[in-house]
Amino acid sequence: MDGALRQILLLIDEAYSGKSWHGTALRGSVRGVSPAEAQWRPGRGRHNIRELVLHAAYWKYAVRRKLTRGKRGSFPLKGSNFFVRPAPGEETTWEVEIALLESEHALLKEAAGSLAEKDLHLRVRGSRFTREEMLRGIAAHDLYHAGQIQLIKRLMR
Repeated sequence: MDGALRQILLLIDEAYSGKSWHGTALRGSVRGVSPAEAQWRPGRGRHNIRELVLHAAYWKYAVRRKLTRGKRGSFPLKGSNFFVRPAPGEETTWEVEIALLESEHALLKEAAGSLAEKDLHLRVRGSRFTREEMLRGIAAHDLYHAGQIQLIKRLMR
């Protein structure tokens, strides 16, 4: 695989788990975070690290679903976008949530890798964005939330 698709896949991996000049990637931002730290909220009405991790996992799922025209409502958790943690009556753990992020990243990469490079310029059905724009966007989304998580960790200490 050469060209634009290869570069996009490298970008997605760099933003998620790669080493780069810009600082910590998303996966690195949560490495070593304890369940108690993941639950810490920087202020009333502010998201905690657990919520940001699930938000990132959800949008990896949403982009994958849009690219593959997958079934709506198939994300493992009820709801969309942001998932309040702790959720009343729900028994997911921090480790399960990290595993969900990992899984959604792998599924997104698999779906992106199966695209035809010649079709990257095509608009995603029901969207004003192209496949390429959505894939670049999900990488930027990971970096944005990695920065938020790094800030929350600093505020915590």
